Amino acid sequence: MSRIAYVNGQYLPHRDASVHIEDRGYQFADGVYEVVTIVGGRMIDEAGHLDRLERSLNELRMDLPMKREPLKFVMREVIRQNGIRDGIIYIQVTRGVAPRDHPFPKDTPSSLVMTAKRLSMERAAKTAEQGISVITVPDIRWARRDIKSVSLLPNVLAKQEAKDKGAYEAFQVDEDGMVTEGSSTNAWIVSQEGKIITRPTSNSILAGITRASLIKELDKNGIELELRSFTVDELHSAREVFLTSSTSYVLPVVKVDDQVIGNGHPGLISQKLRTIYENFMSEDA
Repeated sequence: MSRIAYVNGQYLPHRDASVHIEDRGYQFADGVYEVVTIVGGRMIDEAGHLDRLERSLNELRMDLPMKREPLKFVMREVIRQNGIRDGIIYIQVTRGVAPRDHPFPKDTPSSLVMTAKRLSMERAAKTAEQGISVITVPDIRWARRDIKSVSLLPNVLAKQEAKDKGAYEAFQVDEDGMVTEGSSTNAWIVSQEGKIITRPTSNSILAGITRASLIKELDKNGIELELRSFTVDELHSAREVFLTSSTSYVLPVVKVDDQVIGNGHPGLISQKLRTIYENFMSEDA
């Protein structure tokens, strides 16, 4: 079955889908995106992702290409036409096509692109059972990391450095020596006293939707959370480390740089939190 993409009102074979060379997303990274997980054919945290999409657009003074209900219809149609049961749907909105000039063009309709693909739940589960390694890198991104912009070159460089060093992810570190987040994930630690810690939302990090849902689940289960920044030393000496994202869910980290975390196996708290989040996904789907 060939993949189907949605491009500005048309459902097209993936190989034929394209945008104009003067699309501002291509020339200026003048756009935003969302990635929504699909489990059992249904989207997880759909409302949260669409809320964040609208917030990102508002921050860039950009309009949503269509109202939310038609947008949701197109999302479901892309999933249906691709026959996705478990996977992701990618949504991208740019300021549209206009002659190349830095100021915003006038009366230019925004562009909307969607794609979807399958992901292996079994592979994700195996990765979680084994745990992953991360490295730390300097955070060289711009000051508005709260906007889910398509301008991801620093994230790409960080992820490639992780890959070059045989790691799954790179945790970025600000000029004060504090961990911000991963290149495509949110970063968490469990202190030696068993307290779960993650950085509070601000312009310094992206407000992860999986992160937000896990925080709600922690509260429902009476699990204490401390919202604060933490240092690289705290990261290295943590009892447990894990990350969250729409595609990784809750993923235990067993090694940071050259430092083995705990006994080198996924920690009990991280595993419990992954189970809690998987139960949430089952209910949400």
